[in-house]
Amino acid sequence: MENKCSFKNHLEIKAISYCQECKRYMCNKCEKHHLELFGDDHHQYKLGQGTTEIFTGLCKEKNHFNELAYFCITHNKLCCAKCITKIKNEEDGQHTDCNVCSIKDIEKEKRNKLKNIIKDLEELSINLEDSTIKLKNILEENNEKREELKVNIQKVFTKLRNSLNDREEQLLLEVDTEFNKKFYFEDIIKKIDKYPNQVKRFLEKGKLIDEQWNNKNNKINLLINDCLNIENNINEIKDFNDKKEKLNELKICFEFLPDSNEISDFLNKINKFGSINIKNKNIFDSKIEFEQNLVISWLENRKFTAELLFRKSRDGSLPKDFHNKCDNKGNTIIFIETTKGYKCGGYTELQWESSYYKYKKNHKTTFLFSFNHKEKYTNRIDKDSICCDSNCCPWFGSNYPEIILRDSLNNGRSWDDSNNNTFLTGRKLTNGEEYWEVKELEAYKIVYI
Repeated sequence: MENKCSFKNHLEIKAISYCQECKRYMCNKCEKHHLELFGDDHHQYKLGQGTTEIFTGLCKEKNHFNELAYFCITHNKLCCAKCITKIKNEEDGQHTDCNVCSIKDIEKEKRNKLKNIIKDLEELSINLEDSTIKLKNILEENNEKREELKVNIQKVFTKLRNSLNDREEQLLLEVDTEFNKKFYFEDIIKKIDKYPNQVKRFLEKGKLIDEQWNNKNNKINLLINDCLNIENNINEIKDFNDKKEKLNELKICFEFLPDSNEISDFLNKINKFGSINIKNKNIFDSKIEFEQNLVISWLENRKFTAELLFRKSRDGSLPKDFHNKCDNKGNTIIFIETTKGYKCGGYTELQWESSYYKYKKNHKTTFLFSFNHKEKYTNRIDKDSICCDSNCCPWFGSNYPEIILRDSLNNGRSWDDSNNNTFLTGRKLTNGEEYWEVKELEAYKIVYI
């Protein structure tokens, strides 16, 4: 609803500001006079500049209209005297049974909280600015990749179209070649239209020569020459006439014989040709370099998101640090890099917890892996998968574990007992070393979507 000026002569004029001290809405003209009278001493709100609600200092509860001089700690809300009053036979205030104090008592606390909020907002402002820049860069990069992807698709289909066009031209040329090879009387047929007129003309000329032959004044050699011309020209026509019985042999049946099954298969392949595969390169925001596609394949190519729960270099080097971040978080995957460059880890859908030698079993969903060997090692049915202990974590395996970090996450140990170990990996994860130093260890929560 649009606020109007409070001055009686300006009641139809739109208000542009509100004075908290005077409790008045002001139009442009009134605001000018107000500034001349009071300057900046009065707390004044500009309307239409992000202010969603004007604070009048008065309670907005029905029939209250008292000054907001108290603070309800229970509801974290300002209130007036009537809000906290309990009067017999009258409606009680909304905060009569709440923990209420004077606004003076809460002033220092709110001021300190404001300072903390300001500090948080300053950090948030910097983070948002950095995030905005990163997001814009990602958007620009993705747009470039999108256009590059389109160009690649166009190149492939242009090549297909060119191949189809070449095949079409080849077949058309083949039709002409076969036609010319079979239809050898084509030139004669093209002359058929002129043969009747030629016959008539030669007939008339022959009769004329025959009449001239009786005239002794005409030279015989001239007449004979004319006869020879008629003879030579009529022989071609007579030859065609003699062969007219063979005209049916000139009929050639041409057919285009596409294989309907091949065409159907080809069209089906075209309809399914190619696919758009968008890979998220940053599923794991890891400090450890590894082939993320291996992890995706080991997780059976199911779609998932990964949330970083724990990073040793960030969160600490004690088992309790791991438990604080990773206990009861659902599906987890652990990545480990040793100081000698061996990269391995394990995945489980069992819950980590701070217990005392609590073994858990799930051979179907728990496995170990080695990035160096690009191999996945599944859990034996008859063995425990993980062990939860407040002084150790992570611990993959049973009494003879393949991965165990005890007392500190800086050092690990792998057993090599083919008769007892859980995943039958021995010390393959760390290239035969029983004791090894940890460079980095990370734990991620896996959520399937």
